[in-house]
Amino acid sequence: MTTTAELTLFADYFQIHVSDADSDGDLSDAWTDQAVADHLAVAQDALGIGTTVNVNVSVTVVVLPQEPSDDSSEFDHVVEAGLDVSLGRLMVLGCTDYGPDAATFEVPPGWNRVRAARSNLARAAQADIDSDESPETTEQIRIQVWPAPESPVKIIKRWSQLSDELDA
Repeated sequence: MTTTAELTLFADYFQIHVSDADSDGDLSDAWTDQAVADHLAVAQDALGIGTTVNVNVSVTVVVLPQEPSDDSSEFDHVVEAGLDVSLGRLMVLGCTDYGPDAATFEVPPGWNRVRAARSNLARAAQADIDSDESPETTEQIRIQVWPAPESPVKIIKRWSQLSDELDA
């Protein structure tokens, strides 16, 4: 069965978090230089998804029974990582949000795969702190989750603000 939810999250410190609801979700050591470049910080039971803006972002969470097809051509930046969800409760929140108030989703206990696909990044970056005032400039993030064995981080598609500016 597929579950879908629409959220608006405050991307404080240019990030949102996806974690095991039963963990502390500590990513303090995970934001390495490589993680910043990949827009993805990884701990065993938590992921930090980097954002282009430090305001509200639109997030769609999709819990799937199996791996979805690759539609990365429709997005600006797409990354994947494994996440250990011990008791099957996944939490999605802004990094400074209060955990008990966060959106939670039922997933199979154990290892799951999380694919974060982000779009509208150039418009959001250009609008900066005003980006969340219009759907045309709001950063969009789709988070897909499905059961899968532990596996390494995968950068499917990389977006760079610099390369976008050079193309303009």
